[in-house]
Amino acid sequence: MTQQLFSQTSLSRDLLDNLESLGYQHMTDIQAQTLPLILAGKDVIGQGKTGSGKTAAFSLGLLHNLNVKRFRVQSLVVCPTRELADQVAVEIRKLARAIHNIKVLTLCGGAPMGPQIGSLEHGAHIVVGTPGRIEEHLRKGRLDLNEVNTFVLDEADRMLEMGFEEAIECIIEHCPAQRQNLLFSATFPPKIEQLAKHVMTAPEKVTVEASHDHSNITQYFYEVDNNDVRLDAVQKLLLEFQPNSAVIFANTKAECQAVCDELQQLGFDSAALHGDLEQKDRDRTLVRFANKSLTILVATDVAARGIDVDHVEMVINYHIAHDPEVHVHRVGRTGRAGNTGIACSLMSYKESHKVNALEDYLDITIEPSDLPSDAVFNNPITRAPMVTLQIDGGKKAKLRPGDILGALTANNALKGSQIGKIKVTAMASFVAVERKVAGKALNVIGEGKMKGRNFRVRKINR
Repeated sequence: MTQQLFSQTSLSRDLLDNLESLGYQHMTDIQAQTLPLILAGKDVIGQGKTGSGKTAAFSLGLLHNLNVKRFRVQSLVVCPTRELADQVAVEIRKLARAIHNIKVLTLCGGAPMGPQIGSLEHGAHIVVGTPGRIEEHLRKGRLDLNEVNTFVLDEADRMLEMGFEEAIECIIEHCPAQRQNLLFSATFPPKIEQLAKHVMTAPEKVTVEASHDHSNITQYFYEVDNNDVRLDAVQKLLLEFQPNSAVIFANTKAECQAVCDELQQLGFDSAALHGDLEQKDRDRTLVRFANKSLTILVATDVAARGIDVDHVEMVINYHIAHDPEVHVHRVGRTGRAGNTGIACSLMSYKESHKVNALEDYLDITIEPSDLPSDAVFNNPITRAPMVTLQIDGGKKAKLRPGDILGALTANNALKGSQIGKIKVTAMASFVAVERKVAGKALNVIGEGKMKGRNFRVRKINR
């Protein structure tokens, strides 16, 4: 099938020129099927897996509808988690580079309320946020949605799973009756169908099937007798395959934390990612995994929507997912962008109904493999190559990545090649350095100055 070009759509010249500068020429399947409908002003339901390109599709649609001279909230994007909202806001800003003076505001739980109140007083064109925090601002009269022309529900299935129905109802009540509605979801359970009927007007539904072949991913299934031996199996698989980056999916938050704690006790560089953690801990964990300071992330499905990592080498399903579609999305975390990947799933007799459903969905026969022998316990544990330093100063202190890089490389203290990703947030900065020079980097920052002042710095270990 011939790939369609963005230039074949009715997008403005400015947006098209910017897309070309970003190297975006051909549309993904979901973009090719939804963007023309969105630009025609229709309500659209888009079903596609994470990484299918849906964010760019609805972002281009809301930018197309935007009147930048009208300094009012004209587009609202609601996401289930702060991590996803941050990713969406970054994507919108990137696609909007050719539009001058555009303001995109994020309103998410887990972030300080004061700066959000101040930003709302100054106004915005586009708001991206989580349901609970948006609802809170609406109830206190700080957010005005009377001029919203585009309303987007992103990852709608996860929002309903997380119990945000009432918050979404409240938000919808504050939006104008006449508006364009865009709903994107990886899965389409009955609750989503009910929500669509309530929110949307004659929506067009587009479904882009998840690829089931995963030809660049090798899948293994292993039988385990009970929960007690699952962790032993995970340890064997990690020691056998020696991944530099792996995501272990757990079905519950408690299980997620328990598996992570056990792996840490065994000496693995692991961290948990689930909804019971404080936002600052989730943020730090995602930064560490992205900059190669963690080799293993143990996550729930909802929390994993915030993972933005170039290449995950291995996925382990601690239990078989409740839904075959979720299994496909989990496995699809590895083997991206032309890379190969490994997916290992643990299953017990009690999960036979889930295994049968998975066989039917994938149209395969699942044959269990033998777990590695006890000899792998003699293998060394793969350590993360980097260590993350947290600096207690960020954008508010006028710090930039260049300041941190300059401080670390001054007087040849560290080589540029020994420094990894640098992320600067409002109140803190994070820099990854090679493990062997972490102590030296800590001293350079702690004893030196940036922007003419001293900053506290520490290693993030947990």
